[in-house]
Amino acid sequence: MRFVKVPTVIAFMLAGLALGPFALGRLAQETPVLEYFSISSPEAAAPFAELGVLFLLFLLGVEFSFDRLWALRRVVVGAGSLQSLGSALAIAGVGLAFGLELPVAIIIGLALALSSTAIVMQVLVESKRAAQPAGRATLGVLLFQDILVAPILIFVGFAAMKSEANMAGVLFDALVRGLIAIGVIYVIGRFLLGRVFHLAAISGGRDFLMALTLLTVVGAAAITYSAGLSLALGAFLAGLLVGETEFKHQTEVDLEPFKGLLLGLFFMTVSMSLNLPDIAANIGWILAALVALVAVKVAIAYVAGRLFAGPHPLAIEAALLLAPAGEFAFVVLTAAQAGRAVPSDAATFAAAVAGLSMLLTPLLGHLGKRLATRPKAAAAGLPPQMDFSELTDHIILAGYGRVGQSVARLLAEEEAALLALDREPDKIRMAREAGMHAYVADAARPEFLRAAGIDRAAMLIVTVDDAARAEQMVRAALEIRPDLTILARAHDGDHMVRLSNAGADYVVPEAIESGLQMVRIALEVFGYDTETVRARIARARDEEYRRA
Repeated sequence: MRFVKVPTVIAFMLAGLALGPFALGRLAQETPVLEYFSISSPEAAAPFAELGVLFLLFLLGVEFSFDRLWALRRVVVGAGSLQSLGSALAIAGVGLAFGLELPVAIIIGLALALSSTAIVMQVLVESKRAAQPAGRATLGVLLFQDILVAPILIFVGFAAMKSEANMAGVLFDALVRGLIAIGVIYVIGRFLLGRVFHLAAISGGRDFLMALTLLTVVGAAAITYSAGLSLALGAFLAGLLVGETEFKHQTEVDLEPFKGLLLGLFFMTVSMSLNLPDIAANIGWILAALVALVAVKVAIAYVAGRLFAGPHPLAIEAALLLAPAGEFAFVVLTAAQAGRAVPSDAATFAAAVAGLSMLLTPLLGHLGKRLATRPKAAAAGLPPQMDFSELTDHIILAGYGRVGQSVARLLAEEEAALLALDREPDKIRMAREAGMHAYVADAARPEFLRAAGIDRAAMLIVTVDDAARAEQMVRAALEIRPDLTILARAHDGDHMVRLSNAGADYVVPEAIESGLQMVRIALEVFGYDTETVRARIARARDEEYRRA
């Protein structure tokens, strides 16, 4: 549906609705030929669909790092707990007002409070905002929600049994098991994974390496699942650990084709679970509940974002992404209904609201992006280019020379928000003639960085020729904003080491990269296929960077 600009997630979910047991699947009972074009048992595809979610979280983990995760601790704990538990209590309060019993209201509140990690992160990946501050904050909240899986299921079990046992003791036991599982994954990944991958690459080649990658993803997910945590959390942790090895890029190349196919299957199975006849019979109440759910969760997530994550644009985008319910709602409601902790009609109603809300996730994500990037009117008496006080999630480009111009041109084609700083007026004039926000300023001075909105920026890119000034810019930026992502240009391996020591997250040494590009062209001329060349260059890049 690309030609009508329908987001991929919605396209898959609509396909699932059409092919599922309550649409073509039901008609297939009367018209047997439709059996070949419908799915009557979506449960059979669920295990394969779950793999798509695992691959998505694994690849996100590969692109992340432990340092970045530690920098998000305030968001994970603070915003995550306030959004999740605050939303659950608010939804439970509404349920009590409509006559539900307290345990039933709490279970439904917990089920609807959590969001869909798979859908939300896929929306962010498609819009190229997963690495932006709003994307990182959203991921932080989703990780906390994944940690809540075990306590929620334990509570549902106690509510179903109406047990008098010590629930605090059981929760403590679950916490200990979860920490042990995470510790096991960390130890194996830190001390064994790199060696095992290296042996696999030597002895078995690419196919063996791919098999080992699949085993790593599924194995880590199984460890966290056995401890009562979510499968997705284990896959994400595995990605973090593989991202620390030299095989990071190889695993990305190997898993990307599987991820798209299986993730699409996951979105289809989610929408197949929607009981269309039941929804049609109660459409008025369901739509009212849907509006209330989104409103309540947006309000609470916005407050959590402002308190623990960042400014208004970041908070409003994250809040809208987190507003719908997630696939975990079906797990909780099914378990509660099976244990008779929640009446069948209440569980069916809540599941319908959850499913429809998930369909809205891409639309709410698009709305959040529009609201977050909406420009405000220029201040009176100032040219429009002079008013950048409300820029958020923008990229500060330090240096508009030969390299800076190339970077700016390509990022502008992707509609990235750019702000260029350079000490030479002629270069700034060129940037403005190209339609950019650009100012004569020294990016090594903190006052200019603050004026450029570094506290709201998504990234600083340093492209200046002067090696010493480049280091000064990196240090000055990190003094103001320790969690800022910094990409810097280096002349050679020694300069790369100095910039890395100064705190730059990513450094591109010109001498090494030019050599790698020459090798890439040579291999392609010799007839190597594109994926093999890409993987070989990625390995060589990791080796050269470590050697430097």
